Amino acid sequence: MELRGKDVVIAGMGRSAVGAAKLLLARGARPFVSDSNAGPTLDAHRSALDALGVAYECGGHTLRRFEEADLVVLSPGVPPAIAPVAQARRRAVPALGELELAWRFCRSRVLAVTGTNGKTTVTELLRAMVAACGRSVALAGNNDTPLSLAVLENPPPEFIVLEVSSYQLESVETFHPWIATVLNLTPDHLGRHGTMEEYAAMKARIFARQKRGDVAVVNRDDPWTAAMPIPEGVRRMGFSLTDRITDGCWADGTVIRHGDEAVAALADNPLPGRHNLANVLAALTMMRVGGFDWEGVLAGLRQFRGVEHRIEHVLARDGVDYYNDSKSTNVDSLRVALESFDRPVVLIVGGRGKGADYRVLRPLIRRTVKHMITLGEDAQLLEEAFGDLAPAERVESMAAAVARARAAASPGDVVLLSPGCASFDMYANFEERGRDFKQCVNTLLAATKETSV
Repeated sequence: MELRGKDVVIAGMGRSAVGAAKLLLARGARPFVSDSNAGPTLDAHRSALDALGVAYECGGHTLRRFEEADLVVLSPGVPPAIAPVAQARRRAVPALGELELAWRFCRSRVLAVTGTNGKTTVTELLRAMVAACGRSVALAGNNDTPLSLAVLENPPPEFIVLEVSSYQLESVETFHPWIATVLNLTPDHLGRHGTMEEYAAMKARIFARQKRGDVAVVNRDDPWTAAMPIPEGVRRMGFSLTDRITDGCWADGTVIRHGDEAVAALADNPLPGRHNLANVLAALTMMRVGGFDWEGVLAGLRQFRGVEHRIEHVLARDGVDYYNDSKSTNVDSLRVALESFDRPVVLIVGGRGKGADYRVLRPLIRRTVKHMITLGEDAQLLEEAFGDLAPAERVESMAAAVARARAAASPGDVVLLSPGCASFDMYANFEERGRDFKQCVNTLLAATKETSV
């Protein structure tokens, strides 16, 4: 793809936009970034663009810039149908997502992961496994490192492990990873995609351009993913917690098998919960078909300690354990977190909801939650769904939520931040929310310890 001397407008300002701008500059293009927002959440990105000498606008889009561009690049959060992009397309200006742009310059073999839940755990695990095999690897995509930055590494890594969101898949055209998986599918982002059928179709785009020699790995326990179409000539593999899989990994008592062959012990998996066992089966299936050194794969698995913000243990004090599950941004993530504990839970929940029906969790809430702290835009909806099952208190800040949770907890309990909602009503992202929770926990308990002394 020849970009030298081309004027390229990047729609949306964020990490992906900064990464795309660096790639475009390296290829001799003239990037310009446009964002309809003008708030302080963009300050760090504006500073990064200033350092690169890249011009930008905030608080609105200048239509002329889009119409006169040689190329439009979409950041993942930007809907492809927004007016300036639609107008540019009507004038025959091509529009690509940041992932698709970067893919066209990728020289590494790509292992790609999507799904509603578990993406970050699986990608981090895959990176650890590949590295344990002595191979060079980068982690990129829907995380801290855009693919645009990974493809600029020199020399390029042998492998890139790529976390892919449904938003990124909206605007791919030629993207076809060597090995790809869809982990699971539950209601999420329906405000953007409309229906589960549309959401599933968007996730299935990770397989759509795969070719002979590529591999598609699906969750055989999930009817949405198991039914996804795979191009002719692409090898279809599976993983399952319950069924024997002839071409893929499955759990058989205390053993993990690939087909009939025992390839690992269940005890090799250090992660708690059946949801994490499914994640491990997906990763092992991908590594097995990739032909990686199996001793290295198992060493990477045994040494893996999980991911920040995913049921992350923060500390224990006075018999109470505090867990940060800020990555819980939908109803199914909340379900998974609650199912991971067999102790009473003081739950901190709420944020910007995604339109899902919270009431499907009523039996689980009744069984596991002893006290509920709500905050954010969906606090009232959560109280209406669960307020008759457990005492509920509404607060306005994370510090207040932690203080009320501590007061409600008794020895043997768990204080769990698992919002079940997006963070954007109060934070820039779920990482910021999780770190705020951890800071509030440490600050409150440190002050309490000093007072007690």
